Amino acid sequence: MSISIEVLAFYVFGGLVVLSALIILITNNVLYAAFSLLITFLGIAAVYVLAGADFLAVTQILVYVGGILVLIVFGVMLTNKVAGQSVRTQHHNHFWGVLISGALLYLLVPGVLQADVASAAWIESGKLVQTSTIQPLGVQLMSNFIVPFELTGVLLLIALIGAAYVAQRQLDQ
Repeated sequence: MSISIEVLAFYVFGGLVVLSALIILITNNVLYAAFSLLITFLGIAAVYVLAGADFLAVTQILVYVGGILVLIVFGVMLTNKVAGQSVRTQHHNHFWGVLISGALLYLLVPGVLQADVASAAWIESGKLVQTSTIQPLGVQLMSNFIVPFELTGVLLLIALIGAAYVAQRQLDQ
Protein backbone atom coordinates (compact mmCIF):
# COMPACT_ATOMS: atom_id res chain seq x y z
CA MET A 1 0.00 0.00 0.00
CA SER A 2 1.53 3.28 -1.07
CA ILE A 3 0.60 6.52 0.61
CA SER A 4 0.56 9.70 -1.45
CA ILE A 5 2.45 12.81 -0.39
CA GLU A 6 -0.80 14.63 0.38
CA VAL A 7 -2.03 11.91 2.73
CA LEU A 8 1.35 11.71 4.44
CA ALA A 9 1.40 15.51 4.88
CA PHE A 10 -2.12 15.36 6.31
CA TYR A 11 -1.05 12.79 8.89
CA VAL A 12 2.10 14.75 9.76
CA PHE A 13 0.28 18.05 10.25
CA GLY A 14 -2.64 16.35 12.01
CA GLY A 15 -0.22 14.68 14.41
CA LEU A 16 1.56 17.98 14.97
CA VAL A 17 -1.76 19.65 15.82
CA VAL A 18 -2.74 16.89 18.23
CA LEU A 19 0.69 16.84 19.89
CA SER A 20 0.84 20.61 20.35
CA ALA A 21 -2.74 20.65 21.67
CA LEU A 22 -1.75 18.00 24.22
CA ILE A 23 1.21 20.15 25.28
CA ILE A 24 -1.22 23.03 25.86
CA LEU A 25 -3.22 20.82 28.20
CA ILE A 26 -0.24 19.32 30.03
CA THR A 27 2.08 22.28 30.62
CA ASN A 28 1.90 24.43 33.73
CA ASN A 29 3.64 27.42 32.15
CA VAL A 30 1.19 29.71 30.36
CA LEU A 31 3.86 31.06 28.00
CA TYR A 32 4.75 27.54 26.87
CA ALA A 33 1.06 26.89 26.31
CA ALA A 34 0.84 30.04 24.17
CA PHE A 35 3.74 28.89 21.99
CA SER A 36 2.16 25.45 21.66
CA LEU A 37 -1.02 27.25 20.62
CA LEU A 38 1.01 28.94 17.87
CA ILE A 39 2.11 25.55 16.56
CA THR A 40 -1.49 24.32 16.76
CA PHE A 41 -2.79 27.27 14.75
CA LEU A 42 -0.09 26.90 12.10
CA GLY A 43 -0.75 23.16 11.83
CA ILE A 44 -4.46 23.77 11.36
CA ALA A 45 -3.66 26.31 8.65
CA ALA A 46 -1.50 23.68 6.93
CA VAL A 47 -4.40 21.21 7.03
CA TYR A 48 -6.61 23.89 5.47
CA VAL A 49 -4.07 24.29 2.66
CA LEU A 50 -4.06 20.54 2.10
CA ALA A 51 -7.86 20.60 1.94
CA GLY A 52 -7.72 23.27 -0.77
CA ALA A 53 -9.11 26.04 1.45
CA ASP A 54 -6.34 28.54 0.83
CA PHE A 55 -8.33 31.59 1.89
CA LEU A 56 -9.35 29.92 5.14
CA ALA A 57 -5.70 29.04 5.84
CA VAL A 58 -4.58 32.65 5.37
CA THR A 59 -7.47 33.88 7.49
CA GLN A 60 -6.52 31.37 10.20
CA ILE A 61 -2.99 32.73 10.29
CA LEU A 62 -3.99 36.40 10.18
CA VAL A 63 -6.77 36.25 12.76
CA TYR A 64 -5.58 33.65 15.23
CA VAL A 65 -1.80 33.90 14.99
CA GLY A 66 -1.69 37.59 14.19
CA GLY A 67 -4.35 38.72 16.61
CA ILE A 68 -5.47 36.32 19.28
CA LEU A 69 -2.10 34.71 20.00
CA VAL A 70 -0.26 38.03 20.12
CA LEU A 71 -2.90 39.29 22.57
CA ILE A 72 -2.39 36.22 24.76
CA VAL A 73 1.40 36.55 24.73
CA PHE A 74 1.23 40.27 25.62
CA GLY A 75 -1.24 39.51 28.40
CA VAL A 76 1.07 36.85 29.81
CA MET A 77 4.08 39.14 29.59
CA LEU A 78 2.28 42.05 31.27
CA THR A 79 0.77 39.97 34.06
CA ASN A 80 4.13 38.31 34.61
CA LYS A 81 5.72 41.73 35.24
CA VAL A 82 2.91 43.01 37.47
CA ALA A 83 2.83 40.10 39.89
CA GLY A 84 6.59 39.58 39.94
CA GLN A 85 6.00 35.84 39.83
CA SER A 86 5.81 33.36 37.01
CA VAL A 87 2.31 32.85 35.65
CA ARG A 88 1.42 29.20 36.16
CA THR A 89 -1.82 27.30 36.15
CA GLN A 90 -3.03 24.99 38.86
CA HIS A 91 -4.26 21.66 37.55
CA HIS A 92 -7.36 20.34 39.24
CA ASN A 93 -9.76 17.55 38.40
CA HIS A 94 -7.24 15.26 36.72
CA PHE A 95 -9.63 12.35 37.19
CA TRP A 96 -12.48 14.00 35.27
CA GLY A 97 -10.17 15.27 32.56
CA VAL A 98 -8.70 11.82 31.96
CA LEU A 99 -12.13 10.18 32.13
CA ILE A 100 -13.76 12.55 29.62
CA SER A 101 -10.73 12.48 27.31
CA GLY A 102 -10.69 8.68 27.41
CA ALA A 103 -14.40 8.53 26.60
CA LEU A 104 -13.96 10.89 23.65
CA LEU A 105 -10.96 8.89 22.46
CA TYR A 106 -13.00 5.68 22.72
CA LEU A 107 -15.76 7.25 20.60
CA LEU A 108 -13.52 8.90 17.98
CA VAL A 109 -10.84 6.26 17.31
CA PRO A 110 -13.14 3.77 15.50
CA GLY A 111 -14.33 6.50 13.13
CA VAL A 112 -10.81 7.68 12.42
CA LEU A 113 -9.59 4.14 11.79
CA GLN A 114 -12.49 3.39 9.44
CA ALA A 115 -12.09 6.63 7.48
CA ASP A 116 -10.46 6.30 4.09
CA VAL A 117 -8.50 9.53 3.87
CA ALA A 118 -6.90 8.53 0.57
CA SER A 119 -10.27 8.65 -1.19
CA ALA A 120 -11.39 11.93 0.37
CA ALA A 121 -13.37 14.33 -1.79
CA TRP A 122 -10.58 16.91 -1.83
CA ILE A 123 -8.12 14.52 -3.47
CA GLU A 124 -8.57 13.56 -7.11
CA SER A 125 -6.17 10.85 -8.22
CA GLY A 126 -3.45 11.97 -5.83
CA LYS A 127 -3.63 15.67 -6.72
CA LEU A 128 -5.28 18.52 -4.90
CA VAL A 129 -8.14 20.29 -6.58
CA GLN A 130 -6.71 23.60 -7.78
CA THR A 131 -9.72 25.85 -7.36
CA SER A 132 -9.82 29.01 -5.32
CA THR A 133 -12.21 29.24 -2.42
CA ILE A 134 -12.30 33.02 -2.33
CA GLN A 135 -14.84 33.62 -5.09
CA PRO A 136 -17.47 31.11 -3.86
CA LEU A 137 -17.05 32.41 -0.32
CA GLY A 138 -17.55 36.00 -1.47
CA VAL A 139 -20.60 35.08 -3.54
CA GLN A 140 -22.17 33.24 -0.59
CA LEU A 141 -21.43 36.12 1.82
CA MET A 142 -22.95 38.70 -0.50
CA SER A 143 -26.01 36.67 -1.51
CA ASN A 144 -27.28 33.99 0.87
CA PHE A 145 -25.58 35.29 4.04
CA ILE A 146 -25.81 39.05 3.53
CA VAL A 147 -28.03 39.64 6.60
CA PRO A 148 -25.79 37.79 9.10
CA PHE A 149 -22.75 39.40 7.48
CA GLU A 150 -24.17 42.91 7.90
CA LEU A 151 -25.41 42.17 11.44
CA THR A 152 -21.91 41.05 12.36
CA GLY A 153 -20.58 44.36 11.03
CA VAL A 154 -23.14 46.31 13.06
CA LEU A 155 -22.30 44.29 16.19
CA LEU A 156 -18.60 45.02 15.75
CA LEU A 157 -19.39 48.72 15.26
CA ILE A 158 -21.44 48.76 18.48
CA ALA A 159 -18.58 47.05 20.34
CA LEU A 160 -16.11 49.62 18.99
CA ILE A 161 -18.33 52.54 20.02
CA GLY A 162 -18.82 50.99 23.47
CA ALA A 163 -15.08 50.50 23.94
CA ALA A 164 -14.40 54.11 22.90
CA TYR A 165 -17.09 55.33 25.31
CA VAL A 166 -15.66 53.33 28.23
CA ALA A 167 -12.12 54.52 27.45
CA GLN A 168 -13.26 58.15 27.22
CA ARG A 169 -15.17 57.89 30.49
CA GLN A 170 -12.08 56.50 32.24
CA LEU A 171 -9.98 59.38 30.88
CA ASP A 172 -12.48 61.93 32.22
CA GLN A 173 -12.29 60.50 35.75
